[in-house]
Amino acid sequence: MTTMKTTRTITKQAATGSLIGLALGDALGFPAEFNDVPQILAKCGPWRGMNLPRPAIVSDDTQMTLALSRGIRTAMDSGLLVASRLTRPVREEFVHWYHSPENNRAPGRTCLVACEKLDSDLPWQEASQIGSKGCGANMRVAPVGLVPGLSEEQRAGAAQLQAALTHGHPTALAASDLTARAVFLLAQGAEPMGLVGQLRSYAYENRGRYYHHWLGNLWTYSHDPTPEAFIARGWDECLQVLERLAGALRDPQPEVDPCLATGDGWIAEEALATALLCFLMFPEQPATVLRRAACTKGDSDSIACLAGAFAGAHLGAGVWPKEWSERIEYRSDLMSLGALWDS
Repeated sequence: MTTMKTTRTITKQAATGSLIGLALGDALGFPAEFNDVPQILAKCGPWRGMNLPRPAIVSDDTQMTLALSRGIRTAMDSGLLVASRLTRPVREEFVHWYHSPENNRAPGRTCLVACEKLDSDLPWQEASQIGSKGCGANMRVAPVGLVPGLSEEQRAGAAQLQAALTHGHPTALAASDLTARAVFLLAQGAEPMGLVGQLRSYAYENRGRYYHHWLGNLWTYSHDPTPEAFIARGWDECLQVLERLAGALRDPQPEVDPCLATGDGWIAEEALATALLCFLMFPEQPATVLRRAACTKGDSDSIACLAGAFAGAHLGAGVWPKEWSERIEYRSDLMSLGALWDS
């Protein structure tokens, strides 16, 4: 049994499937963002028939995912993944994205403000927006869940650090950690049915754990009396939304906008929960996952990109419609990074 599971994990190309799925969800949801469900249906027809736009243009979600991916690759070219190796290349990639002429895809204000401050000699903690827990923190974190060979602390620390470079709120950190954890578990062959329970257990286990080596003195920029109190505040908000998710899955309503159950996804913990809801309603139907996530009244592109990352990590690279995956923007970059982490 173990051998079969290992073989599946190796051959399904989880990293490629997750990155392509993320970009496809992003492109499908991007035109729907800032529209309510009736407006989306009027524009696209029934949600189960939504098709990938032509051209298949992605948003800042995929752009920042690629920036983070390149930063991780650069850091690991120098040795083990540690904060001192990761911070500089990711910071440089985010600043490069900030100045890029292609940064014209409705980027979030928090990312813009933080990246402007990162383009300076300030310590990154002073650039971080300590009050923001926007979904920009975890829309881009999937690569952290896909890199092979990391310890649990490396994966958690990297997920929280990349979030904290822009979004310093403890819930942004915890939601990013949980998002990377979900991608990792699915890529390793975890069964979708037990995923929410595993994430809740993980949240309880890490509730009081502040990663000093990765986050430095970030907590001192908040009003919390201790680093443990700071990070616990984020985990508690994530546990609340995971409880809502578990309730929604006990009585799933696939024809109803998922945002009504778990939130609109503009904030990190809701983006995670609503994307998971879309995925877990249709765990073996990846295109349906993307369509359900894109046809939502909230942050449709971020919800759909995360849902696509989950579905692709679970099912692998071969599940996406060929006609879609062959024309997604940035395809060659996504494929090369996926191949690096699938090898």
